[in-house]
Amino acid sequence: MKITKMSSKGQVIIPKALREMHHWEEGQELIAIDMGDGILLKPKKPFAETTLDQVAGCLKYQGTPKSLEDMEDAIRQGLEELVNGNN
Repeated sequence: MKITKMSSKGQVIIPKALREMHHWEEGQELIAIDMGDGILLKPKKPFAETTLDQVAGCLKYQGTPKSLEDMEDAIRQGLEELVNGNN
């Protein structure tokens, strides 16, 4: 366990051993996720810019198409499980 302090500007130094372990270098963009009892930092992984023509239909799916409501419900359920630690 590593201990760090927050500055008056809200800045926190991530200990060197942890930065090296995760291969985080200066300028690494991080996503801060509120977990209720703490904050989870995850690296932002950039995706190459694409167009709809490049990706439409690239994944094969067999079955009844899902509605936007179905997809939003699945996302909501996944976030609730993540926050509640049920994954």
